[in-house]
Amino acid sequence: MTTTRLSAATSILSAVAASVLLVGCSASVDVGKSTPKLSADKLATTVAEKLAATTGQPKPDITCPEALVGKVDTTTRCTLTADDGSTLGVTVKVTSVDGDEINFDIKADETSSPAPN
Repeated sequence: MTTTRLSAATSILSAVAASVLLVGCSASVDVGKSTPKLSADKLATTVAEKLAATTGQPKPDITCPEALVGKVDTTTRCTLTADDGSTLGVTVKVTSVDGDEINFDIKADETSSPAPN
């Protein structure tokens, strides 16, 4: 009798495992419809170009720690590093998404952090 219960339990676990695999396959089909992202490097370059165009200054050194997800109201923080080593935080906020195009606003902090000693 114990063997029958064990076999039934094994069959149920196999069915659950198969269902999980099917769900996994189904989810992977949706990858083509995923939310667009702008890589951290491309985001940093774009922010630097926009800041340079806005201020009339050379492109600043910008670093962004993560990709920007193309979802309205998503934010990320980047860092502008000046020639003297001081830094300024920059907030990037998604305003709209049109297909693969992510539109965003850039807002620099009002105060900078001094260069490390």
